[in-house]
Amino acid sequence: MFSLISFTPFQPTPGLALWSLIIFLLFWFIMSKVAFKPIAEALSKRENDIQDAIDTAKNTKLEMANMKAENEKLLAEAREERSKIIQEAKDIKTQMITEAKDKAREEANKIVTNALSDIENQKKAAIAEVKSELGAMALSIAERVIRKELKGNAEQEAFVNTLVKEVNLN
Repeated sequence: MFSLISFTPFQPTPGLALWSLIIFLLFWFIMSKVAFKPIAEALSKRENDIQDAIDTAKNTKLEMANMKAENEKLLAEAREERSKIIQEAKDIKTQMITEAKDKAREEANKIVTNALSDIENQKKAAIAEVKSELGAMALSIAERVIRKELKGNAEQEAFVNTLVKEVNLN
């Protein structure tokens, strides 16, 4: 039978220590073949995946920075083009207003010129009519003066004055 005094786990015997060492080495060898290699490969693969993810994140960050810079450049170009379009619209507006004013001035000048021409024509017609009437009156006065027999200069002057008064009243 076993005696309790001879077997104590805290006092290893040289045989027990040797068998424990052999079992441990055998276990270590089996674990290195079966578990350590796959674990090391999995850790290596995970490390590579993490590094790839970090590199991808860095590349993505760089691409985002480039895209942001490109977007800002496009935005600046769009603002510049918008400013050009607005300036062109203002220039066209100013040009159209100037052209309209010039056209209006030309039309006003034409109207004024036509009106002055009409006034001048009417004035000439009125003067011609007045001259015609004065000529007719002069002939009428001369005719009356010749018909009447005049006795002296005083009578002739009185008769002419009377005729002039008659003509002015008509």
